[in-house]
Amino acid sequence: MKPLFVVVIMIAVFLSGSPALAQTDDVELITSPTPDSLLALHVAYNKLFPVYPGYRIQLFMESGNNALTEAEELIIKFNELYPETGTYITFREPYYRVRVGDFRTRLEAEKFLSQISRKYPSAWVIQDDVSFPELLIPQKSNDYE
Repeated sequence: MKPLFVVVIMIAVFLSGSPALAQTDDVELITSPTPDSLLALHVAYNKLFPVYPGYRIQLFMESGNNALTEAEELIIKFNELYPETGTYITFREPYYRVRVGDFRTRLEAEKFLSQISRKYPSAWVIQDDVSFPELLIPQKSNDYE
């Protein structure tokens, strides 16, 4: 008797609630301005600090009275050999550091390290915030050859 009673109640509830569950053509979308403002904040932050996590190769880390002079000389020599690669000098007490390159992956950094390892045997790959690469915009050409 109980199962029949439960089935009858469920059918009654289903039939009485079906008009209330019908879809209407009027849809009102209410959104918060928060996602738009967060996106604008993210874009503004990236313009102020155009870096992302990546890898660089550290060539030099030294402290002392002559460390800055040695770091600057190393940068000059490195730029003569590899002018297309970015060089960066940083100071975090008490060390001056010279890091080179802006590599997205460790594999790219290791490849460049293998190219310079004869001239800089004490260099190693290190994680760092790297600069966004310059995007080259292709020029439109009317030359179809």
